[in-house]
Amino acid sequence: MSAADKIQNAAEDLAGKAKEALGNLTNDDSKVAEGKAEQAKADAKKAGENVKDAFKH
Repeated sequence: MSAADKIQNAAEDLAGKAKEALGNLTNDDSKVAEGKAEQAKADAKKAGENVKDAFKH
């Protein structure tokens, strides 16, 4: 996984956490769901990159 990919995935995860927190503060369930979805997407990308890295070595 390149450093740029790691940074992008971390940023996406952080954005998801921020959306989830905002949704919790404003009682907006759709924002909470969007935030959790973004976090899951970032986690899936990270897992995929880790699998690719495992086969490279």
